[in-house]
Amino acid sequence: MSFDGVTKIVRFNTRYYVLSGLGLIAVVVVLKFLPLPLWLKAALVCAAALIVFWTLSSLLVSWYVYDFARVTHWDWLQPTLHPAPPRWANIHAGLDESTACLRHLLPGTEGVVVDIYDPRSMTEPSIARARRMYPAAEPFNVGSAKSLPLPDSDRDTIFLLFAAHELRDSTRRTQLLREARRVLKHDGRMVLVEHLRDLPNFLAFGPGAFHFHSRRSWLRNIREAGFHIQQQRGVTPFVSCFILRKAEA
Repeated sequence: MSFDGVTKIVRFNTRYYVLSGLGLIAVVVVLKFLPLPLWLKAALVCAAALIVFWTLSSLLVSWYVYDFARVTHWDWLQPTLHPAPPRWANIHAGLDESTACLRHLLPGTEGVVVDIYDPRSMTEPSIARARRMYPAAEPFNVGSAKSLPLPDSDRDTIFLLFAAHELRDSTRRTQLLREARRVLKHDGRMVLVEHLRDLPNFLAFGPGAFHFHSRRSWLRNIREAGFHIQQQRGVTPFVSCFILRKAEA
């Protein structure tokens, strides 16, 4: 039984788990040593219960998604990628955990990697921590949401795997998708994989689910960038995969 995935999540988000533990200790101390009205005691007990629930549920769901279901091993993508794209690009936002798997799944193809990490706008401490812990093993080109360093109509498939949500501004996400559309061949496809801001992820991650974007927001970005959804599938109840094609002009 593997715990590599959930271990990474804890290491990337140490501050969240430390703060949760400190919050729980603070609630226990207040309840034990301070005289409080009954309603306030009840509120603090509920708060403590939520801290415990969301801490445990986030760990359990992370283990389920990344270790048990092995979502980030990407072999579940193989049927979607038939026939294999001769030329592809993998775009990530500072942490590349997918290129090696894609090269294994797509032998004999030509793949390039683009890193769109921008420390000025992607200020989540977890990203910086992940980059320090797991520096890129694959050579990559530096790009941005506004400019991918690839020619027009150059790639058969573009992968955006747990990366685009790091662009917090909706306009910038649309810009990135438009750039991807420019780089794709006429009959090319984009593979977009994300957690969504929905009920299953809220139950699993609590307020952490607000780091994700809603399906409605993604649909707006997809439409504004000139794509249509060829296929959408759930990869576990917590992860969604969109296969996008260029919309007709």
